[in-house]
Amino acid sequence: MQATAVLTVRNEATFLLEWLAHHKGIGFTDFLVLSNDCDDGTAAMLDRLDAMGEIAHLPNPGPHKGGAQFTAMKRADAHPLVRGADWLMTLDVDEFVNIHVGDHTLSALRAALPEADAITLTWRVFGNCGVRDYVDTPVTERFTRAAPEVMIWPWRVFMFKTLYRNSGAYRKLGVHRPRSPTEAADSARWFDGEGRDLPARFRKQGIFSPFGRPNYRLAQINHYPLGAMESYIVKRDRGRAVHEGDTLGLDYWTERNWCQEEDLSIRQSAGLAAPHLARLRADAGLARLHSEAVTWRKARFAELMRDEANRALYGRLLLSPPARVVQPDEAEVLMRHARGGQTS
Repeated sequence: MQATAVLTVRNEATFLLEWLAHHKGIGFTDFLVLSNDCDDGTAAMLDRLDAMGEIAHLPNPGPHKGGAQFTAMKRADAHPLVRGADWLMTLDVDEFVNIHVGDHTLSALRAALPEADAITLTWRVFGNCGVRDYVDTPVTERFTRAAPEVMIWPWRVFMFKTLYRNSGAYRKLGVHRPRSPTEAADSARWFDGEGRDLPARFRKQGIFSPFGRPNYRLAQINHYPLGAMESYIVKRDRGRAVHEGDTLGLDYWTERNWCQEEDLSIRQSAGLAAPHLARLRADAGLARLHSEAVTWRKARFAELMRDEANRALYGRLLLSPPARVVQPDEAEVLMRHARGGQTS
């Protein structure tokens, strides 16, 4: 069974090996990684991984009409690792598939939902929670506090990514879900990470899981969108993969800095990832490139902090507390106005 993960990156070399080892451990068999405009050695690291047979590296040069990630998906659609896959999933380097059932592998998840043609895995957003400095420590070990399992605001917290069967029901990859449905999509069975059979509308639209109820019983996406405060300044410089014109600021930070609950569940997959990570770290070329990327990241932060806009944002990050849970009556105000002032 060929399960292909498609990843788009820019200046992410310090995080690549952890991400790759984890997803190899849980059962992805193939990786198509697209890179663009890298300054930190990411492209060189991907070339080395390609030469080792660990991934396939596909450069994604501009122009990027609609954003680098959309352009990458179009390029990936025609690649043999996508066209020949049995199952597909598009991911970002700050997203980790976290499976709770069986032996914590893709096989266990598929066995739990044998009728599924598509499985939506909802983000569980892990906040910064006061971590100031970037250090070369695995993300999944350093950031362990997340949003509550059940909330009703903000809606962005409950976006999902889709693991789906490459059966011809969809012609194109998408950032959150497959696109360009065929007639076969009319009979596709969609389930969520809680194990619920999703309504027929999900066959052709939707990128949000239900609000106000659990979504994580079988699996989730551990989403680490912020990282350390230093890393957020570097991320701002890199820009967003989809919305290239949107500058990262305190608004993005505030909606994602969730620290209410400790979630250590991804540690159940650590033993699966460990041999892959050890093998990758043992390669002298990868070790050198990783070390150089760590040095680059620290130096780039120092360089960016010469700019007043970055210093001002860094100061606001230091001042800002974690997000608080919006109460139902408060959320109703937002929902009511979103409905145009209607009361129901």
